[in-house]
Amino acid sequence: MRVTSLIENSRLEGRDDLEAEFGLSVHVEANGTTVLFDMGASDAFERNAALLDVNIADTQLAAVSHQHFDHGGGLEHFLETNRRAPVYLRKSPVSKRWFKALVVLKRSVGLDPEVFERYSNRIEFVDETRAIASGIYLLTEINSAHPKPRGNARIFVERNGAVVPDPFDHELMMVIHEDDGMVVFSGCSHQGILNLIDAAVARFPRVPIKAVFGGFHLIGLPFYNSMAAPRREVRDIGFRILENVHGTVYTGHCTGQKAFSVLGDVMGDALQPFPTGACVEV
Repeated sequence: MRVTSLIENSRLEGRDDLEAEFGLSVHVEANGTTVLFDMGASDAFERNAALLDVNIADTQLAAVSHQHFDHGGGLEHFLETNRRAPVYLRKSPVSKRWFKALVVLKRSVGLDPEVFERYSNRIEFVDETRAIASGIYLLTEINSAHPKPRGNARIFVERNGAVVPDPFDHELMMVIHEDDGMVVFSGCSHQGILNLIDAAVARFPRVPIKAVFGGFHLIGLPFYNSMAAPRREVRDIGFRILENVHGTVYTGHCTGQKAFSVLGDVMGDALQPFPTGACVEV
């Protein structure tokens, strides 16, 4: 399996030709299939792809992990460039979504509903486990045995004329099987990375997790680079990940630099960044 980071908050050292933005987009080649998982906040993922020998027009499948701009903001650009790949999202109303903090700060973080109307023939909503290709699965059944990220408290959705806390019933995850194990892909892990790992294990018991890619939403306020959870909670997440993952965990984006450092104290070399331009064979 070959995994390439097309967009992340940072970029590889020495690759000033690549763009970075607050977002996530990962291209995967596995089991003879190419998949784009998330599309960042703009069309920057596509410009980077051209510099990383990734063909967006020929990518066979795509999935958006959840309805936030930093993961699906590039959706329309993908649909314009790629004329055949279906795009999968979890079944949930396409609603206005907000980030609210410090009393006065309110920012729209949702996706453009007009894109879904214009490209309704290309978008498929899933509400249960779906095999979208050989060994490639989308999972929506995620339990809540472990606490969800505290940063979720700042994110809201408009429903039935009211602004309410977002339950993140629009989040999905991707799992890819190979002969030597499975790899878990998450966008922001708003349901909690430990709950996502549990979901993969529950759905595919006795299959080892050889790698994890994605953000863990442990950041507090991005512009302050703060951490949403106490240090002990983040350390505990690191220990629990190590109990379930037998290989490397690649994270960044909404994990945040401070939380990454705390997780690194626990996980050592099992934790790695995945900046724009990074490419690994798993």
